[in-house]
Amino acid sequence: MAVTILAVGRKHESWVREGIERYEKRLKKPYTVTWQLLPHSARQHDHARAEESERILAKISPTDQLILLDERGTNLTSERLAEHVQSRFDTGQHVVLVIGGAYGVDDRVHQRANLVWSLSKLVFPHQLVRLVLAEQLYRAQEISGGRPYHHV
Repeated sequence: MAVTILAVGRKHESWVREGIERYEKRLKKPYTVTWQLLPHSARQHDHARAEESERILAKISPTDQLILLDERGTNLTSERLAEHVQSRFDTGQHVVLVIGGAYGVDDRVHQRANLVWSLSKLVFPHQLVRLVLAEQLYRAQEISGGRPYHHV
């Protein structure tokens, strides 16, 4: 039940790191989360998007279940996210979540994605998205396990 998060950008800011560590400590085995931070491109616009997308695609295997975070994606409830992730774990798939850079990702990453997920119609800073993602993975684990963290 491994999850890899690929995020374009610099290391976690201290307040983000503290929050992520808080939720990752709560995760129970066999859930494991690995972060891979990929460098921003020094280029801009389409060139940056292409270069960063190439870095992302180089980290993904053909059998990975790729979930791309994108504001134009599908809004999911926490329950639906939990179902989606758990169903991938049940079939032994490795889940990779991608947070692209400031210019997003190109069509190659969108086409490779098994799910394009929007946290909200709002646009958030990348550091905040990382923290929200860590919390949602913890929440998904709790929902899947039938534990009382999530009240409906």
